[in-house]
Amino acid sequence: MVVHSHNDYFASISFPAVAELALRVNKIGNSSVTYEIALFEKGIEAVRSVGEFIQVFVDRDTARPNAKGMGEALRKGLERILVKPQQSKL
Repeated sequence: MVVHSHNDYFASISFPAVAELALRVNKIGNSSVTYEIALFEKGIEAVRSVGEFIQVFVDRDTARPNAKGMGEALRKGLERILVKPQQSKL
């Protein structure tokens, strides 16, 4: 279930331009994942739009967060695109 989403637009893109999307995971919880998606126009470095959404894995019967969290195989796959927080030197 998507519990939060937002998008920031910086510039437009229109046909016949080719859209390219980049996806990463910013945070993995026990039963939730925070994704970030960026929209680019092919051949142009500047980002056109950035969006974020939070997905919570829920129990189908109760619609409450799944007490078991997400499956291990899914977690491992998401960890492959997880952005590692940079260590502060302050």
